[in-house]
Amino acid sequence: MSNKNNKLTTASGRPYVENEDSLSVGKRGPLLVEDYILHEKMAHFNRERIPERVVHAKGSGAYGTFTVTHDITKYTRAKIFSKVGKKTDMIARFSTVGGEKGSADTERDPRGFALKFYTEDGNWDMVGNNTPIFFVKDPKKFSDFIHTQKRDPYTNMKSPTMMWDFWSLRPESLHQVTILMSDRGTPYGVRHMNGYGSHTFSLINKDNERFYVKFHFKTAQGIKNFTDKEAAEMRGIDPDFSQRDLLENIEKGNYPKWNLRIQVMPEAEAVGYHINPFDLTKVWPHGDYPLIDVGLMELNRNPENYFAEIEQLATSPAHIVDGIGYSPDKMLQGRLLSYPDAHRYRLGANYEQIPVNRCPFMKESNNYQRDGFMRVDGNQGRKPNYFPNSFDDIEVDESYKQLPPTIVDAEADWFDRNAPGEDDHYTQPGNLFRIMDDQAQKNLISNIVGAMSGIDGPKKDEIINRQLCHWFRADPTLGAGVANGLGVKVDESMFAR
Repeated sequence: MSNKNNKLTTASGRPYVENEDSLSVGKRGPLLVEDYILHEKMAHFNRERIPERVVHAKGSGAYGTFTVTHDITKYTRAKIFSKVGKKTDMIARFSTVGGEKGSADTERDPRGFALKFYTEDGNWDMVGNNTPIFFVKDPKKFSDFIHTQKRDPYTNMKSPTMMWDFWSLRPESLHQVTILMSDRGTPYGVRHMNGYGSHTFSLINKDNERFYVKFHFKTAQGIKNFTDKEAAEMRGIDPDFSQRDLLENIEKGNYPKWNLRIQVMPEAEAVGYHINPFDLTKVWPHGDYPLIDVGLMELNRNPENYFAEIEQLATSPAHIVDGIGYSPDKMLQGRLLSYPDAHRYRLGANYEQIPVNRCPFMKESNNYQRDGFMRVDGNQGRKPNYFPNSFDDIEVDESYKQLPPTIVDAEADWFDRNAPGEDDHYTQPGNLFRIMDDQAQKNLISNIVGAMSGIDGPKKDEIINRQLCHWFRADPTLGAGVANGLGVKVDESMFAR
């Protein structure tokens, strides 16, 4: 008789023996329905894969700490930034955007850069990308864009034609496409790339003054990218390159670090600034709003179980804390609803009870939400599930009210996001090309040519010419380089701005 304490049991706790063979009628006979162990094993196996994320399906992550190195309390009262030297535990998840869960890490794609900080005022999530901008600036266009990055409904294969057709019809995407087609589109793992909040957020100080802010996490390891050829080779050698690189470096004690810097715009300056400061396809020029040092993020612990701690990690830009707020950024406004909704679909209504998502400073929930799938915290026992009531001691702390109020004085309408004054899609991508060195420019042109060479079908020439218009308008040298690479003879005057 075994003296071991760790008995083999069912999920309900019943110890059992029959884990190798199914219950059958005779050695070669049919199986019996009463073999509950068989059914439990198969039923659970059939449900081991929760729905994968629609975007950002392939990812890796780690735990770490954030340490304040510079005082920014004149801009924000958020407790995470309350004093120099303050440390806050956090977790990060990095991901590709368009690929499925089994896709390769080195595909040409933006990279998700999602952080969850466990603060004493609740969890603050900074959910961005490794680029400071995005392809679209209105949430109504997000699903259309993502569909072009997924699989063609007819062929069930990735389609360059779909991608370039959409991009050529939406010139607001040009800035992000330029970054994507540069070597920054194939970073050498996650340790050597920057991360950005991308959206405009707001900071609120102790005097209830609002400042608009951009978050930049600058890699301390230095920027390092694959060339297109190197990325393609690595897809065959090790499709999990980024995940392995992060995991093994942390295991060795080579902890990756990022320096948090911010751009700050006083609220009053946002009204008359020459570009829309809430347009996700634009950057704020550093000459106008220089980077301000804030702190250091270090990743120093790998998760013990990938599924529990990374696959079930649920971050959302809606999760802010006192002293940090939103902005009129339309894409941000759309994400405030869509991200929590995606988590409820994928993980259930009680996804914030999952340990990796739960704020460690909260002993129990102080709200009136009850029930739902996988409620695991006692469901708040006999406490009332309505408000107001005469029985519990939950109080509203007015000191946490988000002030000042946002002033809105305008008519409600479906405004053209690319109306005059909002339709310069060429200056910033052109400037980006012009600050690249010769080799980076050559790589960009080569990568664009390689990607556009996949355009096919009866609309091929139309799509190519339309996209060439955008490249020429951004920069004539860029346009000519792409045209020459594609073997297209063009009259540059046709594409004059």
